[in-house]
Amino acid sequence: MLRQKKSGAKNKDLIQDYVDNPDKQRQLYKRTLIIIVIAQILGGAGLAAGITVGALLAEDMLGTNSFAGIPIALFTLGSAGAALIVGHLSQRFGRRTGLAAGFIAGGIGAVGVVIAAVTGSIILLFVSLLVYGAGTATNLQARYAGTDLASTKQRGTAVSVALVATTFGAVAGPNLVDVMGQFAISIGVPALAGPFILAATAFILAGVVLLLLLHPDPLKIAEALAIKQQKMDESKDTKENETPQLNSRGVMVGATVMVLTQIVMVAVMTMTPVHMGDHGHGLSDVGLIIGIHIGAMYLPSLVTGVLVDKIGRNVMAAASGITLLLAGVMAAYAPTDSLVVLTISLALLGLGWNFGLISGTALIIDATTPLNRAKTQGTVDVLIALAGATGGALSGIVVAYSSFTALSLGSGILSLIFVPVVVIAIRNNSKKGKQ
Repeated sequence: MLRQKKSGAKNKDLIQDYVDNPDKQRQLYKRTLIIIVIAQILGGAGLAAGITVGALLAEDMLGTNSFAGIPIALFTLGSAGAALIVGHLSQRFGRRTGLAAGFIAGGIGAVGVVIAAVTGSIILLFVSLLVYGAGTATNLQARYAGTDLASTKQRGTAVSVALVATTFGAVAGPNLVDVMGQFAISIGVPALAGPFILAATAFILAGVVLLLLLHPDPLKIAEALAIKQQKMDESKDTKENETPQLNSRGVMVGATVMVLTQIVMVAVMTMTPVHMGDHGHGLSDVGLIIGIHIGAMYLPSLVTGVLVDKIGRNVMAAASGITLLLAGVMAAYAPTDSLVVLTISLALLGLGWNFGLISGTALIIDATTPLNRAKTQGTVDVLIALAGATGGALSGIVVAYSSFTALSLGSGILSLIFVPVVVIAIRNNSKKGKQ
């Protein structure tokens, strides 16, 4: 008990030291970004497994492609619950605890998928995919950690740094499908479970990196700074200096942008490997296209982040809708034997997702304070995960009873909803400016 009290007092002193020293805050901000970059490289490799071969593994084990969208639906559904838990853990104990727990849980889920493939257990596969979703949710939530100590003009860029880091692992993962498949066979594991061996290792390592290195916790420093600012504002007792509280309307706009982006992207991406397999393309072709798609999801982030900070969140949200519409139309009418057109459409799909995620994330951060940010971010990411689960589950059914063309075209048209959302956001900003 005495040791815990001493540890708590030491933590408070450490936090206060950072609160009183702006130079230390800047150093911690830069150091946090470096740690997040390392964790995201590993996390990116982990999430790529489910995206690349999840649907193919389910098709192989179930013997039909009607439910091929179920794996992505399951791990996105699992990521919904994990997002809520990680958000609450982060708010209470800090980013370090929340993110480390999420990544390690995702690694355990990936181990379960491998065991399910070896034993042929569908039930274990489905349960493990749910748990694996924790890694996916954590990989997405890690983007917030870099923004805790960022200024208003740095937020889009800070988000983008985390997403760019994800690129390296996420692009490498799909292109290691053949290698991991061969390794899996050599140890008596089905080839399609090979990428999940990589996922288990990568997720667990990401969790360990955060657990060991993310200290002091940036969110706890940000909370202490917010409390200090609140006390200063109260002492001035003027409305002009009040610390901004949760902006529900801003959260709603940001959440809508990210939810729609996720539905469109997941629906088309989920069924692309199955569509390609049905038309004679091999695993190496699938890995190449999904690798390019994931690269487009993350690699443009540094440029996107700067654009979000410079020209505005709403403009980039509108650009997301237009890009996703173009991607859907191209995927719908791409010749089945043309890898080039399908590659371009999947690249645009990833780029549109990138625009929507970074602009939507910046809107959420702008609408919250450190005292409610992590919990709100977790709740929003639940909606994003549920949207992905819905898109993944329905995609297989739509293709089975209609066609990949109908799925892609319908997904593209859905992105037109971005227009009224952005108009509402601009009007709200205009009203605030007049007040």
